[in-house]
Amino acid sequence: MTRQRVLTFALILSGCVMFFSALYIINDSSKATPSVSQMGSRGAEVRAIQQFLIDWGLYNGDVTGYYGEETTAAVKKFQKLKGISQTGIAGPQTLAAMGISIGSVPAATESNVYLLARIISAEARGEPYEGQVAVGAVVLNRIEHPSFPDTLSGVIYQKGAFTAITDGQFNQPISDSAYNAARDALNGWDPSGGAIYYYNPAKTNDRFIHSRPIIKTIGGHRFCS
Repeated sequence: MTRQRVLTFALILSGCVMFFSALYIINDSSKATPSVSQMGSRGAEVRAIQQFLIDWGLYNGDVTGYYGEETTAAVKKFQKLKGISQTGIAGPQTLAAMGISIGSVPAATESNVYLLARIISAEARGEPYEGQVAVGAVVLNRIEHPSFPDTLSGVIYQKGAFTAITDGQFNQPISDSAYNAARDALNGWDPSGGAIYYYNPAKTNDRFIHSRPIIKTIGGHRFCS
């Protein structure tokens, strides 16, 4: 094989490698682009979608957290009303139109443990250990709920959410048990049973909080949905 033919062959081979590499990257990136919620999805976001569709009179099923055929059909109806492409998939545009935004529980990093422990210590100092973990779990449950901010700091610093932020308790030294409770909550222990509210009936007369359905009582706190 002459030198010219070798050079030509090498150029062709190089071009083929670049083509298939680019094709792989394109295919790989398309696989990495997830739909937000669609047929077969489960979780808090799906429950929020179903509740929204019920409120709009577009969905007659139960709030199951499972994205099945009925949910898909109802999403298509909503998309039609809003002039959105009727895919039945609740992507970013559809979720934005619904006003739904849900975060995910953060990892148990040092900074997250510290911040969660600070609010646990401030809000549940003197409570049983299980009750301290439950307070941490309520904070994390709010992150995954559409009615609250999507981040740990957003939930904790939400205006009016925790009295400990305004009465100075938040700045007090953190108890050792609160650090442990924060780690347990961040690692998935939820003694509250999925609660998004808690209160001490001996310390508040707030009508709204007293109206919430009670899930369980731990120590001096009632945990509610």
